[in-house]
Amino acid sequence: MGALTLRGKLDRLWPYATLAGLFIALSIASPHFLTVQNLSSVTRQTAVINIIALGMTLVIISGGIDLSVGALVGFCSILGATVLAKGAGIPLSLGAAAGCGLLWGALSGTLIVVLRISPFIVTLGMMGMVRGLALVVSRGLPVVGIPQGFERVGEGNLGPLPVPLVMLAILSVAMHFLLERTKLGRYAYAMASNPEAARYAGVPLNLCTVSIYAILGMLTGLASMIETSRLMTGQPTAGDGYELRAIAAVVIGGGSLNGGEGTVAGTLVGAFIMGLLANGANLLGVSSFWQQVLIGAVIIAAVGLDGWRKRRA
Repeated sequence: MGALTLRGKLDRLWPYATLAGLFIALSIASPHFLTVQNLSSVTRQTAVINIIALGMTLVIISGGIDLSVGALVGFCSILGATVLAKGAGIPLSLGAAAGCGLLWGALSGTLIVVLRISPFIVTLGMMGMVRGLALVVSRGLPVVGIPQGFERVGEGNLGPLPVPLVMLAILSVAMHFLLERTKLGRYAYAMASNPEAARYAGVPLNLCTVSIYAILGMLTGLASMIETSRLMTGQPTAGDGYELRAIAAVVIGGGSLNGGEGTVAGTLVGAFIMGLLANGANLLGVSSFWQQVLIGAVIIAAVGLDGWRKRRA
């Protein structure tokens, strides 16, 4: 039993050790890595994936998956940018993007419940629908005319801290509280381990499923506005491939695609590992094409490691 306990602790620690090792290696490899400007840039760039990955953590813990979040970034981006271009304030634009994401997420959850088919298939179809509608609504063109003050959301500071980092910290605490202190969090773990037992125990599986996907959609909507602020345009093609990065962040951080496992802290570490890999590749002059190869390899390695841990256990 002691060996199993030690093994479990080591499994949980390896993402943190990987992050520390990567940080040290990049510090040695590039003199520009440890500069304040570069580290601030990494934080801002990683915040979008981090926030989406927080919601993806909840979905994966429940035994689901969502492939539509990358497309949803683009849809919510053009909606929020349009609201801003019409003269509305920043709070209203953030609310519009978050509300739009919530509705799309709730629709995905509802289709999963009503049609009783795999979340993979439902969200794969939703990915195509959302991306297509974003292009139809925007006519394939970016939304411009965003007020200059909005750039503070993605590029500004709150005291010494980047605004995206502050937003991420608040949302991370909220998600940790949801997972550890609320019924929905406990139900999410139960849904993956034994859905039928959870149903007989009185867990409202259908309501929980819709709520879980709605929360992911809402967080995706908020993340899209950070992306919009950094680009200062609403891009219908924004978020391409973000679903894979969010899923990889959860799995690298110790989550399991079989459900029932995952933590907020682990997901944050996983997302920062992905961010440091991308940043280090840029600093070292690695082609963006090879960066895609690297990200794909990391995803395969993370899922393979997850499967190996399950077989060993």
